[in-house]
Amino acid sequence: MNATLKITKIGNSAGVILPKELLARLNTQVGGMLTVVTTPRGIELGAAEPDFDAQMAAAREVMQRRKRALRELAK
Repeated sequence: MNATLKITKIGNSAGVILPKELLARLNTQVGGMLTVVTTPRGIELGAAEPDFDAQMAAAREVMQRRKRALRELAK
């Protein structure tokens, strides 16, 4: 799907309106969350995974507690 989206002023920010076909391809809906990832070609939009933040918090905690062991393993 190729689409051109217009950037609109929303208060002090800017936004784009996503057509319903694009929302369906992203597997999300109005009020849903999207993740934005920077790639060498630009940005990539995807549906947010609900438990991703919890998983990242757990990973950061383990990395903080096991910092020395992870440093040794990286050698």
